[in-house]
Amino acid sequence: MFIPRAQSAFKALRSAQPRVRLYFVSKNAYSSQVEYKPIRSVLVANRGEIAIRVFRACTELGIKSVAVYSEQDKMHMHRQKADESYLVGKGLPPVEAYLNIPEIIRVCKENDVDAVHPGYGFLSERSDFAQAVIDAGLRFIGPTPKVVQNMGDKVAARVAAIEAGVPIVPGTDGPVTTKDEALEFCKKHGLPVIFKAAYGGGGRGMRVVRKMEEVEENFQRASSEAKAAFGNGAMFIEKFIERPRHIEVQLLGDKAGNVVHLYERDCSVQRRHQKVVEIAPAPRLPLELRDKMTEAAVRLAKHVGYENAGTVEFLCDESGNFYFIEVNARLQVEHTVTEEITGIDLVQSQIRIAEGMTLPELGYTQENIQPRGYAIQCRVTTEDPANDFQPNTGRLEVFRSGEGMGIRLDSASAYAGAIISPYYDSLLVKVISHAGDLQSSAAKMNRALREFRIRGVKTNIPFLLNVLENQKFLHGVLDTYFIDEHPQLFKFRPTQNRAQKLLNYLGEVLVNGPQTPLATTLKPAEVSPHVPAVPLVTEPPCGLRDILVRQGPEAFAKEVRSRKNLMLMDTTFRDAHQSLLATRVRSHDLLKISPYVAHKFHNLYALENWGGATFDVALRFLHECPWERLEEMRKRIPNIPFQMLLRGANAVGYTSYPDNVVHKFCELAVQTGMDIFRVFDSLNYLPNLILGMEAAGKAGGVVEAAISYTGDVSDPKRTKYDLKYYTNLADELVKAGTHVLCIKDMAGLLKPEAARLLITAIRDKHPDIPIHIHTHDTSGAGVASMLACAQAGADVVDVAVDSMSGMTSQPSMGAVVASLQGTTLDTGVDLRDVSEYSAYWEQTRTLYAPFECTTTMRSGNADVYLNEIPGGQYTNLQFQAFSLGLGDFFEDVKKAYREANLLLGDIIKVTPSSKVVGDLAQFMVQNNLTADQVLERAEELSFPKSVVEYLQGLIGIPHGGFPEPLRSRVLKDMPRIEGRPGAELEPLDFDKLKQDLKESHANISDRDVMSAALYPQVTNEYLFFREKFGPVDKLDTRIFLTGPKVGEEFEVTLERGKTLSLKAMAMAADLKPNGDREVFFEMNGQLRTVHILDKEAVKEIHVHPKANKAVKSEVGAPMPGTVIDIRVAVGDKVEKGQPLVVLSAMKMEMVVQAPQAGVVKKLEIANGMKLEGDDLLMIVE
Repeated sequence: MFIPRAQSAFKALRSAQPRVRLYFVSKNAYSSQVEYKPIRSVLVANRGEIAIRVFRACTELGIKSVAVYSEQDKMHMHRQKADESYLVGKGLPPVEAYLNIPEIIRVCKENDVDAVHPGYGFLSERSDFAQAVIDAGLRFIGPTPKVVQNMGDKVAARVAAIEAGVPIVPGTDGPVTTKDEALEFCKKHGLPVIFKAAYGGGGRGMRVVRKMEEVEENFQRASSEAKAAFGNGAMFIEKFIERPRHIEVQLLGDKAGNVVHLYERDCSVQRRHQKVVEIAPAPRLPLELRDKMTEAAVRLAKHVGYENAGTVEFLCDESGNFYFIEVNARLQVEHTVTEEITGIDLVQSQIRIAEGMTLPELGYTQENIQPRGYAIQCRVTTEDPANDFQPNTGRLEVFRSGEGMGIRLDSASAYAGAIISPYYDSLLVKVISHAGDLQSSAAKMNRALREFRIRGVKTNIPFLLNVLENQKFLHGVLDTYFIDEHPQLFKFRPTQNRAQKLLNYLGEVLVNGPQTPLATTLKPAEVSPHVPAVPLVTEPPCGLRDILVRQGPEAFAKEVRSRKNLMLMDTTFRDAHQSLLATRVRSHDLLKISPYVAHKFHNLYALENWGGATFDVALRFLHECPWERLEEMRKRIPNIPFQMLLRGANAVGYTSYPDNVVHKFCELAVQTGMDIFRVFDSLNYLPNLILGMEAAGKAGGVVEAAISYTGDVSDPKRTKYDLKYYTNLADELVKAGTHVLCIKDMAGLLKPEAARLLITAIRDKHPDIPIHIHTHDTSGAGVASMLACAQAGADVVDVAVDSMSGMTSQPSMGAVVASLQGTTLDTGVDLRDVSEYSAYWEQTRTLYAPFECTTTMRSGNADVYLNEIPGGQYTNLQFQAFSLGLGDFFEDVKKAYREANLLLGDIIKVTPSSKVVGDLAQFMVQNNLTADQVLERAEELSFPKSVVEYLQGLIGIPHGGFPEPLRSRVLKDMPRIEGRPGAELEPLDFDKLKQDLKESHANISDRDVMSAALYPQVTNEYLFFREKFGPVDKLDTRIFLTGPKVGEEFEVTLERGKTLSLKAMAMAADLKPNGDREVFFEMNGQLRTVHILDKEAVKEIHVHPKANKAVKSEVGAPMPGTVIDIRVAVGDKVEKGQPLVVLSAMKMEMVVQAPQAGVVKKLEIANGMKLEGDDLLMIVE
């Protein structure tokens, strides 16, 4: 039962005159007289949550509280919670400050302190400290110095246990100080054994050894840890009991010889001998065994003359035997659960006993103490469970705790803005739940932990939640192997932390500028584009996709061919913005208009919305996942077929890939929502084309094989690419099984007359195949050409909505729709819908002003018939020319493009072959070279990489073969590829790639693996960006590109029903010492701050370099800490996994291992150096 006491009674008792009591005393050295003397002030020789815990007890008892603090703790909460606080250990290392006995005594004497509470850790089990307190005329709130000494000495404690008739585990007779002694014991008694610090506890310096060859190394590490934590590295060794439960009994003793137990706690849930979760009382412990253990604990306490609070710890095996481990002659971290089930305040009891009150006077008789319900304590630490529980330090950017009925929090500096240093224990807050049974208590704890929001440092909360949901835990089936035997505890549901990551991104943009390169100095417009309304409660009308899904690609193609009107494909979602806005349009703006398109344009042939350059640009510059873009568009547009651009054997890349990569890509694309694959090859090289067709077909997609068009079939002088060339290609593609045949006019060279000739010729030969035409409107003749195609028998033409059409984009949708209204080719599209659709894009386009092609291109230009530059490349070349300082020479670039094309053999110019021509053209202009000079000096010039690879055959074989003698002069003895480049490539091992990615990134999906197969470095950088900055695709475009203005309020919708309200408040003018600049935001009405490294300002100050996670050779510090041992030197050869450096932080030592085999090229550290997380240690190449 609970024991209520009126506080006023204690205060009255404290003010009373001292009393003297006489007792009959046994041999146990209890005092023969007990004097009651009130305590007026208490100094806590400790820090953190235990110091605050004692201060609170003092306040409740009307006692003045006094704190001491180190220089590193000057901002710590415990010094602010005390009535008075004093600095100790000035100039000393962080831990030594709290071990400075003379200075702590000095503070006591100078400030009229009556008593000292040692807390736990630090000096709490140092008998010399207890004696120094008493010698100074003060009271020590704890056992007598003699008891502290004997119980702190593992050997003396074992002797006492034997004398008291308490079972013990076989072990050394005294402390062991050398590895030779340790080895001798192990050889004599056998393994396994456990090393334990002889002069401290808490799991520090504890190691289990099961192999003889590991004895020496483990002894050295354990001894080193013990010395760092307790000032003495002596070890105690004992036989290790397999599969034990760790049960401890809480005791209270007074100066008169009375001892009671407060029942037991189960501390079996441990990791590396560190308690993680504690339960009181111990579940499923037989009452008979409990009574034996508690009786033995009380007997031992009386035998040694124990007073004040203490704990006797036991190991309990599966057979019901129990063995004494040790006595903790102090308050325990987990004392809280005992307080919850008994209702006894252990800290107040300690103080009262130190004043001289007896247990009966306090009402603490054994029959009055009864447990009620179950209490659980979880230690929330700043450790990363996904990274071997490495300590994590830094600034708490966000702290929100879980509270409510049945929850108690004991914490220290847990608040937003608090700095978690590497110098002390990683405990952040203790969470204690109490309920009627174990399952209910666990449910309360689970709920409370889920309410926590901690940002800025990693915590072990995900691990704790897994423990709390484990069925064995919930049923109390526990032993010290619980964590080791449940690897599923380490499978974490990732915390998204989206809001804070977005704040970090916004801060990065405000401090360091745009995170995607802006092509011009123009700024995004401050507009919010109007999205025309649609009835979202109703499903959009059925479209062609319904036939495709129900009946398959063949039926789809048949349906297209059967329609008498002209069908349209809208390129606004891809090629239009690739041509006009450097492919920079974001998913955010595409998804806004998607529902309108689904409802109003259901009769489209397709939407071109994916593939080609949009794939790598999404990753590279927009920092968003192209697969998620496709998936989200499919959710909003279920009725219209999607079409993508597939570069044959090049997939969506710029090089050849193993065949299995192309096949896997197409499979995943269909699974994610793709329907039609426009398959082309940049050289019309059939082997590459057919591979792409096969991959798309096997994946279940519609195969739309494309013939890339160049030249002019209406000009009899242009004989290389004549009508016969194209009709022959069409024959081959139809024979290969294409569902739809496409003419892909990338440069807009297809004049109306040429269109009539070409389409008529193909339609005559293949009356049943749907024909689809793609062009660019660079010359301004695009609409006329598309109308000519339609009249000649084409089924589908490509258009872009009016405000995104013209110039290097596609012809105007509105113009084509209006031109055919009332004819047999009427598209069936409502011009009013086109107008509303266009209005949205007219506004949206202004958001992309930094990429606007009209910055450099004011109108279409018919000189495209001379230079044959593809539409998408035309504007890109202009931007590149300006960035290279060739803006005034763009006319020269266009002329050079024509010359370069002829030098290379007058080739088909589509990505990636068009890039080859463009690179050579700019190379010629930069170096002031004519075509003749290039040919003459080919052997000595350093050509662009793309040109060399083209001549080697890496993208296929051009029609008519490679140009000679240019090829031979450029390549000389370099290797050449004959035939299809990808045919010689080994299949990619996707499983290995996924494993490699998982070594650097969390939560890797098959989509990420596929992206990495195509763009390894780009994907790697994107994944790091995503992990650091979160879902930036959810930001409005202006905010994404240039950041918010100070004082601006805006919203970010993360998902349905979750919207953040943000406001940019200010940016600090002054830099932090490490080069950070503080940026202030308001989020959902609460102040949030982020610290951003100012990359320009930091150049003026010295900051230790950080390891680049994307570069495997750079070895970074896995945690903040101090370098205590460097085991390699520059020039050393190392093997993967070889120890390189030993770091120490939070009383834990960490061995940093080599991530790969190689040679140490550079060392960035020295012994004793203090490091932050991710600081560069060395480079191993």
